[in-house]
Amino acid sequence: MRVAIVGGGIGGVAAATALLQHGIEVGVYEQAPQLKEVGAGVAIHPNGARMLRRLGLGEELLRSGARWNDPQFRHPDDRLIAHWWSAIEAERIEVYGMHRADLLQMFLDRLPAEVIHPGHRCTGFEQTANEATVLFDNGARISADVVVGADGIHSTLQQYVTPPSPPLPSGSVAYRGIITAASVAWPAGQMRNWLGPGKHFLVFPVRANQLVNYVGFVATSAQTRESWSAPGDPAALAREFSGWNPLVQAILAQVDTCFWWGLYDREPLARWTNGRLTLLGDAAHPMLPHVGQGANQAIEDAVALATVLSRSDRRSASDALQVYEHARRPHAAQVQLSSRTNGARYDSAARDLSDRDRQLSNQARDRAWMWDADAEASAIAAMTSS
Repeated sequence: MRVAIVGGGIGGVAAATALLQHGIEVGVYEQAPQLKEVGAGVAIHPNGARMLRRLGLGEELLRSGARWNDPQFRHPDDRLIAHWWSAIEAERIEVYGMHRADLLQMFLDRLPAEVIHPGHRCTGFEQTANEATVLFDNGARISADVVVGADGIHSTLQQYVTPPSPPLPSGSVAYRGIITAASVAWPAGQMRNWLGPGKHFLVFPVRANQLVNYVGFVATSAQTRESWSAPGDPAALAREFSGWNPLVQAILAQVDTCFWWGLYDREPLARWTNGRLTLLGDAAHPMLPHVGQGANQAIEDAVALATVLSRSDRRSASDALQVYEHARRPHAAQVQLSSRTNGARYDSAARDLSDRDRQLSNQARDRAWMWDADAEASAIAAMTSS
């Protein structure tokens, strides 16, 4: 079986790693001249860590990640709202802060150089009953038994599966970036999410606690551009969180440059698969960042897809993709909607926030359905029931 993956982000390279692990021939086609990630952090939650270990990347996770050992919600004046989990639960719950570039490189280090094909911008797609073909702007036509659209939130391939889900303004934007942990004496493993009326400021360590990732979420009524990596204005960020506690001010004082992130929501897609083409990651389920599951869900997709394809052949590939969709689409849709709900909770502008604060008192309980998920087991179960 030959699989062509369009998109060289975290989802695409995770899928390539998982497929190669099963001995499946794969190529990754990325429009950029080289595969790289912006300077920002990502949280690997228990469900994502489980899949990374299945892919043989457990040691790399421990080496490059920064495990959260003290995650808390706090008010802008630094009064405690809630701990994410109890001291007893902390022994079994693994959440790691990672630099996105480190996570991407973990996968790239496992991929042979001949698998990666930069400089390929997808422009079209064709298929017959026996073969699928991707067209690129450089004139290349790549045929395969399966094509995976891992080409992100602005996916070109999504339109060949289902009408795109239109972007819905979330009413907020985010400023994000990286500073050194030493510059603010940030304790190893400390995660803080300061919640104020209509905005919040999230901070956690990455790169083995050497760096600190910050994200400031603020309300807006402006129709902003949907972008992960547009240049941000540090002065505007500082104004939004002026007067918040001294640690937030110390972080803002270190910000020379930042990225600006227009946050848009989308309704879950009605389908992910059309014949020999399927979607993965943000192309299948773009979501708001408020449960930290974007990268985790893409890695889950990768493992589930490789699991079903490893038990099929060229003739049955289309049926296998339907099984993959059956295993993943309902769960990913639930995560999407959870992200929407959690964002509204974090950024509540209500006069009385006591009810919100009570809801935040046990993340381990509320997110157990998400954190305990096993994408590989779900894929196997879907094959058994199909």
